[in-house]
Amino acid sequence: QVQLVESGGGLVQPGGSLRLSCAASGSIPAINAMGWYGQAPGKQRELVATITNDGITNYADSVKGRFTISRDSTKRTVYLQMNSLKPEDTAVYYCNFRAMVTRKDYWGQGTQVTVSS
Repeated sequence: QVQLVESGGGLVQPGGSLRLSCAASGSIPAINAMGWYGQAPGKQRELVATITNDGITNYADSVKGRFTISRDSTKRTVYLQMNSLKPEDTAVYYCNFRAMVTRKDYWGQGTQVTVSS
């Protein structure tokens, strides 16, 4: 069983920064990609950033130049550095691991990010 645990969320003022972390544990299969998704109140969960097994990154247009996704050398922890935060970035952020062979998605429990003055 795979467990993903996010941390690093919180309340921050506009223009501030946060760093989210997601650590995986358990019987982790080979992973095709890791990512972060955000779900704002009343909206669907949307892709924020992904990083493939080969290190290729992809970002939503709304966060390009402000957010950076990275992972550790073990590929069991993924990070999201969030800079120049805006009120519209307010959401619950979920980390995602996608298995390489089965394409099964694993999700964390989510961490709240609130950007407000």
